[in-house]
Amino acid sequence: MKVGFIGLGRMGAPMARRIVKAGVPLLVYDIAPAAMQALVETGAQAAGSVAEVAGDVDVLFTSLPAPSHVEEVVLGAQGVLAHMKPGLVLFEMSTSSMALNRRMEAEFRRKGGALLDAPVAGGPAGAASGDLAIWVGGEKEVYERHLNLLRAIGDKPRHVGPIGAGTIAKLSNNMAAYMILLTMAEIFSVGVKGGVDPLELWQALCLGTVGKQSPMFLLTNQFLPGKFDDPTFLLKLAHKDMSLGAALAKELGVPMRLGNMTLEEMTEGLTRGWGELDSRAYLKLQLERAGVNIAVEPERVQAAVQAMRA
Repeated sequence: MKVGFIGLGRMGAPMARRIVKAGVPLLVYDIAPAAMQALVETGAQAAGSVAEVAGDVDVLFTSLPAPSHVEEVVLGAQGVLAHMKPGLVLFEMSTSSMALNRRMEAEFRRKGGALLDAPVAGGPAGAASGDLAIWVGGEKEVYERHLNLLRAIGDKPRHVGPIGAGTIAKLSNNMAAYMILLTMAEIFSVGVKGGVDPLELWQALCLGTVGKQSPMFLLTNQFLPGKFDDPTFLLKLAHKDMSLGAALAKELGVPMRLGNMTLEEMTEGLTRGWGELDSRAYLKLQLERAGVNIAVEPERVQAAVQAMRA
């Protein structure tokens, strides 16, 4: 099996090096000659063009800066699709567009190849160490057939669904991170303006419910099963706490865009008659607006929780 890698930037280069270190012969290409030379010095072979790589390898990885680069490299006149070896499997590892990945996958399928979107999370350090999540969307049989190769790159490959699912998982991850960070900035602006040392506040929050575990695990008992009628904390009490927090921010002269929006959502939940339900019941409002129903069997949720904590 011949393997290729196109795009040797801050993420691509360390991922490519891991393939070489695993003893897999690797053909690489990048528009920067110095980037290719660095990989050649580790044992890779340099190609002269995208077309050369696409026409010579059985499995190809691409890691590129933006969707426009992906489209040019994969669908351009001198790109992968136009020059691919029959049966080529492409793992597109860029943070890209769901619509573009689905369009490219359809073109690959028409030519007898396979394309899977496989974006990663872990940063350059994770790419170098192998402490890397790889979220793969596409044909599961193709994913499983190349699982050992994916594990050479990162220790946490996961098939998450059909083509485009990998990109959805990656963008969801990134949005969650940035939205949570903005929430924390809002919270810290209130606490510090109120006179609490920022490090003391950080240490205090680490002792609370959110600080002691990933927020992801706060979704497992009510939100994912879609069951809010066995409350651990009542919505009406959570609304009281949020109201007090909003009043504190107002007293201190601190704007609370996210906090005020959250309070408005909780208030609407109370007007729906949800005050005696679990405090997370107000989250149903967003699902309603999106036309989404989430009701995962509790047994599946608990099995997934155990697997994640193992």
